Amino acid sequence: MADEPPSAVLSAERSHLDTARNCLELMRESASAIADYGVDELASQSLGRIRRERLRSLSADPDAPPFFGRIDRDRDDGRPGTEIFHVGRRHVRDPAGDPVVIDWRAPLARAFYRATPDDRMGLRLRRRFGFAAGTLTSYEDEHLDRGQALGLASQLLREEIERPRVGPMRDIVATIQPDQDELVRADLDTSLCIQGAPGTGKTAVGLHRAAYLLYTYHDRLRRTGVLVVGPNRAFLHYIAQVLPSLGEGGIEQTTVDGLMRHRARAAEPVELAVLKGDARMAQVLRRAVLSHVAKPTEDVVAVVGTRRFRVGAHHLRRYVDDARRALGDGLRWTVARDRLRIQVAEDVRRQREDAGGAPSDAETARVARSGAVKDWVDAVWPPLEATALLTRLYADPAFLTRCAGTVLTAHEIARLSRPAVRPPRWTQADTVLLDELEALLAGCETFLHLVVDEAQDLSAMQCRALARRCPLGSVTVLGDLAQATTPWAPGDWSVSLRHLGHPDAAVRPLTVGYRVPGEVLAVANRLLPHLAVTGVPAASSVRRGDDALTFAPAGELADTVAGLAAVPGSIGVIVPDVRVDAVLAELCARGITADQLDADTDSQVSVVPATEAKGLEFDSVVVLEPEEIVAAEPTRSAGLRRLYVVLTRAVSRLAVLHDGPLPEELQDDAVAAAR
Repeated sequence: MADEPPSAVLSAERSHLDTARNCLELMRESASAIADYGVDELASQSLGRIRRERLRSLSADPDAPPFFGRIDRDRDDGRPGTEIFHVGRRHVRDPAGDPVVIDWRAPLARAFYRATPDDRMGLRLRRRFGFAAGTLTSYEDEHLDRGQALGLASQLLREEIERPRVGPMRDIVATIQPDQDELVRADLDTSLCIQGAPGTGKTAVGLHRAAYLLYTYHDRLRRTGVLVVGPNRAFLHYIAQVLPSLGEGGIEQTTVDGLMRHRARAAEPVELAVLKGDARMAQVLRRAVLSHVAKPTEDVVAVVGTRRFRVGAHHLRRYVDDARRALGDGLRWTVARDRLRIQVAEDVRRQREDAGGAPSDAETARVARSGAVKDWVDAVWPPLEATALLTRLYADPAFLTRCAGTVLTAHEIARLSRPAVRPPRWTQADTVLLDELEALLAGCETFLHLVVDEAQDLSAMQCRALARRCPLGSVTVLGDLAQATTPWAPGDWSVSLRHLGHPDAAVRPLTVGYRVPGEVLAVANRLLPHLAVTGVPAASSVRRGDDALTFAPAGELADTVAGLAAVPGSIGVIVPDVRVDAVLAELCARGITADQLDADTDSQVSVVPATEAKGLEFDSVVVLEPEEIVAAEPTRSAGLRRLYVVLTRAVSRLAVLHDGPLPEELQDDAVAAAR
């Protein structure tokens, strides 16, 4: 069939767009009309939940076009002709149930992202669409059966990648690249570590993988769910709309601190925080718990009616020894207490049966609750509380020394020791230790899949806190060793993955940047040799930018921001933490509206402390006094890693403003020319 004229193609596709929108509205109306016939309260609650989830998925991002691409593929039955499918963020069907748009996660849609002329995957044509204000304005065709493929030369693809953005992060379903799609569609039982250079889309890949897994493995994930963990509140605000825009709700998105039951209300020296984040602390805490187990030396006598039944100390010792061994296999302290009571009661039950009795379950349960049995369990396996136990560990040097054994040095034990105060003021590292204790004592909520971003910054104890929330599932670990900025960062994926409970997870690198201009990456890459990390390749970019890199005096801050604000797009003004308030005041005095990113607004201009820039991106970035950002960190290498993060937040333009000298590690001929 001859190619249709562009006007005819646009007319036909606009007609299909109208059809898809109408069908989507009918689907919303149908979901709203789901009736509750009042069978019972449980059924009503379940139906209400299903209806809410359905409406939420159908209503997410109502301004987004129903589809962004199309595939024409060979028929599966071998007959002549093609099958045509439009690809969008969610499945859309007509009243007869036939597909009008297929979900981007459906197996059929895989070819839209992966097919090449050498491996057509059954495709003859791939079509991309351009939109303006919801109107379909253009299209691009790749005739794979004729050897045509645009790849990143696609104008529409580049326009979508470079489209200015204000507010939260958007989905990337229209621009997912083959290397990204391979990771997105990894199966549920596969654990991945994605080492992603700046601008390679590792965060988007992780979030889209979560959406893919929820679609593909809905039954398995419906109850156990997916947990997404980010580095800070600003990051969570930034990514908050990605999964809802893909029609997925109900996913818990939080930070490591947000998972902790206790809130940090005090600071502490960096060296002490590093020690508390060390994996050796898990052994100390475990010994502190086990130290409360006592060896039974006397029999237990249970009275049932008028008779007395004796459980010998030798039996009791076996029960306690079995429980102690089971702690190593994941048995919780509180569960073990219940088990011990039941074991003693069952021993009494057997004695009664041997004597010709027929004790009921209720009678056996009463024995388990009897004073004699409860007193014995409290004596050999006492009730414990995490905060009291950690307080004692810090306040009682002799107890800490016994629990530490040879695991900690005398100097480290002395550093951990401190007087008890009421109420206790926990630090961030303390809350993670309390979480470890509470997991030993009572367990925690678990998930079947974990997505953790900026994982290179986690301490061993933080990794353990995440691992126990996904004990039987898989993980998607996202990060960049070159962007590690915490003093406890291990700097080695094998170490982090071991503590996350997935030492065999494949480490997959992403090195091609789609979002950061090449000029910006070239400057940032100057820092790589000085970051004290190994095995991190330099990133490359597929894009060049217009006026992508400029340098100016710090006094031109307001003028620079005002100039950037004259064009569409978000602006991040990243400054040393101590300058945030002053910069906000300076911009306000010039009539420029600016907010901190974690505010409940989506202003065009955001003032971001350097320590909270990780994971964010802006169309334009203004960096103020980079040497101050470096100097604010405890070591030079840590400061340079912080600066590497800051410099690579720009999607289109980077302006570096400084009155003080630039870091010498940053300077070369290209930087000098840009200045």
